[in-house]
Amino acid sequence: MKISTYILATLSICYTSFIQAQEKQPEPVLDSTALAQVLLKGTGIQTELKKTPAAVNLLDHTELNRSTPALLTASFNRVPGVYTQEGALNTNRITIRGMGARAQYGTNRLKAYFNEIPLTTGDGQTAINDIDLEAIESVEIIKGPNSSLYGSGLGGVLHLFAYEPGEERFFAKISSSFGSYQMLKNTASMGYSDTKKSLFATYNHLQSQGYRENSDYDRKSFNFNGTLFSGENSALSFLGNFTRLKAYIPSSVGITDFNENPERAAYTWKTAQGYEAYDRFLMGLSYTQHFSENLKNTTSVFINNRDAYEPRPFDILKENSVGIGARTRFNYTTQLFSFPTEISLGGEYLNENYDGSNYENLYKDFPNQGSVRGSQIATIEQDRKYYNLFAQLNLQVLPKLKLVGGLNMNVTNYALTDLYAQDDMDQTGDYQFKTIWFPRVAALYELTSTKNLYVNISKGFSTPTVEETLTPEGVINTNLKPEIGWNYELGFKGTWGNNLYSEIALYTIQVNDLLVAERVAEDRYVGANAGKTDHNGVEFMLKYHWQLSADITLKPYASANFNFYKFDKFIDEGNNYSGNDLTGVPDHKINLGIDLITESGFSFFSNALFVSSIPLNDANSLYSDSYQLINLKAAYGFTMFQDFKITLNAGVNNLLDEHYAVSILPNAVAYGNSEPRYYYPGNDRNFYGGVGVKYLF
Repeated sequence: MKISTYILATLSICYTSFIQAQEKQPEPVLDSTALAQVLLKGTGIQTELKKTPAAVNLLDHTELNRSTPALLTASFNRVPGVYTQEGALNTNRITIRGMGARAQYGTNRLKAYFNEIPLTTGDGQTAINDIDLEAIESVEIIKGPNSSLYGSGLGGVLHLFAYEPGEERFFAKISSSFGSYQMLKNTASMGYSDTKKSLFATYNHLQSQGYRENSDYDRKSFNFNGTLFSGENSALSFLGNFTRLKAYIPSSVGITDFNENPERAAYTWKTAQGYEAYDRFLMGLSYTQHFSENLKNTTSVFINNRDAYEPRPFDILKENSVGIGARTRFNYTTQLFSFPTEISLGGEYLNENYDGSNYENLYKDFPNQGSVRGSQIATIEQDRKYYNLFAQLNLQVLPKLKLVGGLNMNVTNYALTDLYAQDDMDQTGDYQFKTIWFPRVAALYELTSTKNLYVNISKGFSTPTVEETLTPEGVINTNLKPEIGWNYELGFKGTWGNNLYSEIALYTIQVNDLLVAERVAEDRYVGANAGKTDHNGVEFMLKYHWQLSADITLKPYASANFNFYKFDKFIDEGNNYSGNDLTGVPDHKINLGIDLITESGFSFFSNALFVSSIPLNDANSLYSDSYQLINLKAAYGFTMFQDFKITLNAGVNNLLDEHYAVSILPNAVAYGNSEPRYYYPGNDRNFYGGVGVKYLF
C-alpha cells in the first residue's frame, strides 16, 4: 500500500461526497455524531455542537474505541489542533493549539474534568491515561482559552463523561484484548438502568512489556458511577475511580540509539531500573435540582488522593497528595430586554495538600540491583489552593444572532513548608498570584438553518507549576508570573445536503510572559518568564455519512491543522530566538480515513496520520523528521441466543513500519560524552485483537 494511493483514494471519496451533498436527496440519513445533531454537556449552557460559538470537538464511545484498546488518548490526534505525544503508555504530552508543547514531561496548560470533577492537579498537571476506555462515554475537547468557565488552561479543556448504560436493562460484559509486546488487557463490567436509576461499574487489568527496554507496564483500575433519580426534578450522581499503576520508564535517547537501536532505554534509566508506581483514588458526588422550569443548580463535591513512589537516576521521589473541592453552577432561563436569555453562574474551589520527600538513589553502588534508596535529602509540604468564580450569558438578540458573554475571577496561591532540617537551606515560603479577571465575548450568526458563522474573543491564563516556581536554590521565585493569552477566532460550522458536515476555524492566540523550562542539571528544570509567542493557525474538518445501501454505510473523513507558531519576543540566557518557530510543535498535521459500517455487524476503520517535522530546540538548529502512520481495525459483532452479544476485533498500528519519533524532549542538553536525548522512538508495526461477550439479563 502506498501513502499516495491512500491520500488520493480518500480525497477522491471526499470530493465525490461534496458533489453529492449539493444534490437534493429525498430521504437523507443523518448521523448524529458526524453531522453535529448532538448537545454538548461541557459548555456551561447546553447547546448543539454546530450552534456553539467556539471550537469544540466531540469523541463518542465508538470514536474512542476505533483504535488500540490500551490508550484513551489514541483518538485525540484525529482532532484538528490537538497533538498527543505518547512516549510510553504512562508518558504523554497533550498540546492544544501549541500550548504546553515546551513542557519537559507530562501535560500542562490545559484543564481536564471527569463528570465536572477536576482531574488537573492544583499546580496544573494533567494525567488521564490511567482512566480506562471502558469507563468513558464521550470526550469533549474545547480548544483555546476558556478561562471564563474553567479557570487556568491556555490550551483549552478536556471534559470526560462517564459511560452510562442507557436503556440496556441489567447487563454483564467480559472482554479480553491481546497484542504485540505481550500486551494483555482483561475487562469485566456490569450495568443496570431503569426509570429511577442508572448504575455502571468496570474493572480492568492491563499489562505490557513495551516495545523498548525498561518499559514494562502494569495497571489495575476500577471505576463506578451512577445516577439516582428522586422524582422529576432532582438527581444524585456519583463517580469513583481507583487506579494502581507500576510503569517502568525508558526515557528519551540520543540520535544514534534512535536510528540504530530504537528499542534501547536511556542508559541511566535502564541501569537504575527507573519507574513510577502509584495508587490513585478519585470520588465525587453531584446533586442536580430543578427549582422550576427556568432554574436549576448542579453542585459537586469531590476528593482525590495520589500516593506515589518514583525511583529516578538522580534521586528517589516519594510523594502523597490529597485534594478536596467543590463546584456549583446555577442555570437560569429568562427574558432580558425581551430577548431569550440563558445565564450560568457558579464557582469552583480546590485545596490540595502535597507531601514530597527525596532520597539518594544508590543504584551505582549496587550493580544489577536497580534503584536502592539511600539517605533522605529533602522533604517539603506544599499547600495549593485556587478559587474560580464564573458567569456566562447567552443572549438571542435576533432570530439568527446569538451573543455570548463570560467572565471569570481567579485566585491561586501556593504555600511551601521545608520539613528537612539537616541542611542550611530553608525553602519555606508562600506566594499568591494577583487576582485575575478573564472575559469572553462571542457571537454566532445563522447563515441558513444548517450553516453558522461565529467569532470568539477570550482571555486565558496558565499558572506555573510548583516545580517551576522554585529557584535552583529551592526558594519560591516570587517574580514568576502566569502566562496570559488573548484568543481571537473566526469559524464556520455547517452541513451540506444533510449528510456532509464541515468545520473551519482561523485563530490567533498571543501569549505574554511565556514560561520556559531552564535546565539546571540533567533531568532537572526551573521556570522563567522569557517572552511572547504568537499562535496563528487554521483548522478544518469534513465528515460524510454515505448510505451506499440499506445495509452498508461509508464514512469518509478528513481533518487538518496548519500552524504558524512563532516566538514573537524571546530572549533566553542571552540568546535571541525572536522570530523562530515554536519548539515542540509540528507546523501541520493531517488525518484522512474511511470507515465502513454494515447492518450485519461488520465494521472497518482506517486512518492515515501525517505529521510534519518538529523543531527540537529554540534555536531551530535541529528538527525531527516528518512521518506518516496508517492504522487499521476490523470488528464484527453478532447476537447468539437473543441475549448474548459477541464482538470480535483485530487491528494493526503503523502498517508500513515507519521509523519515527512519537515524542520529543525539547531543548535536550548533552552532559559529559553523551548525546542530547531528544527522541522517544515510536512503536514499530504492531498488532492487536480482542473478543468480548455481553449478556443482557
